[in-house]
Amino acid sequence: MAKLPVDKMRELERRFGEIEARMAEGPAADVYVKLASEYSELQPVVTKIREYQKAVAEEADLRALLADKATDREMRELAELELPEAQEKVEALEQQMQILLLPKDAADEKSAILEIRAGTGGSEAALFAGDLFRMYERFSSTKGWKVEVLSASEGEAGGYKEIIATVSGRGAFAKLKFESGVHRVQRVPETEASGRIHTSAATVAVLPEAEDIDIEIRPEDIRIDTMRSSGAGGQHVNTTDSAVRITHLPTGLIVTSSEKSQHQNRAKAMQVLRSRLYDIERQKADSERSADRKSQVGSGDRSERIRTYNFPQGRVTDHRINLTLYKLDRMIEGDIDEMVDALISDYQAGQLAQLGEQG
Repeated sequence: MAKLPVDKMRELERRFGEIEARMAEGPAADVYVKLASEYSELQPVVTKIREYQKAVAEEADLRALLADKATDREMRELAELELPEAQEKVEALEQQMQILLLPKDAADEKSAILEIRAGTGGSEAALFAGDLFRMYERFSSTKGWKVEVLSASEGEAGGYKEIIATVSGRGAFAKLKFESGVHRVQRVPETEASGRIHTSAATVAVLPEAEDIDIEIRPEDIRIDTMRSSGAGGQHVNTTDSAVRITHLPTGLIVTSSEKSQHQNRAKAMQVLRSRLYDIERQKADSERSADRKSQVGSGDRSERIRTYNFPQGRVTDHRINLTLYKLDRMIEGDIDEMVDALISDYQAGQLAQLGEQG
């Protein structure tokens, strides 16, 4: 295991103390909000650092007692009994500290943009895209995150050909980012009289929600077109030209939004465009950083088949970490914590291994 970075730990403690002191001075509201945000990020790390330091001191005290010839027999026996437990505690805290001090993804704390598109499989793929959206919606509600649909194109038999939504809540991107990729389903469609199992797929993309400070879009780089808005099956939603299509000229990216309010559509389409451009910048930076190594889970390749949902056998398999869970019914209802946590743990293990190699 790589050694803990003592200098970094000292610097985090120093910064935490500095923020505490500045908050106590009662600064302006906007400054206070920024300080409070940094404080809440640092607090669990600094709490763990102090717990670790205390455990190290306790282990050192026990060793000192054992090394001291003047220690009486009763105290020595007690110290010998307590030492293994103290060592275990230090080792466990060291592991926790390693993970807490891993390089952070700057986007982890952000809200997310969730995009789901039906792939191969026709109506069944659209129904599966709908199932996936509801799965993420239910998972989000257990976390207290708000899900808002930005645009949706419904399938003929239900579900969605495409649906784009914001998942607003702190840390939403960190929890959902490993969901990007191709999700495959194997099940007997309700319309299938002969009971044959069909395979269809949907593609999921999870992007960090970008703010104005993350990405600047110049007015001359976009073209905005308005169109008549119509709902599923050609029903008229609104007779005014309310649907908005924004084209980002340098990249050719096109984003549409077709709710009733043109003003809202423009804002929503810009929100998605900003996040897609931010994602392109992040992917570019990631590929430059990791040209010589590719993180197994975090590659973010959207064309990669990442997971299979097998309904007849009630199982879900994530192919990146070879994890199979026999609780498909619960997962499709939003209980995906076990899968999400396993993916995050695998990614962290990979990061720790890389640090070990560098160390």
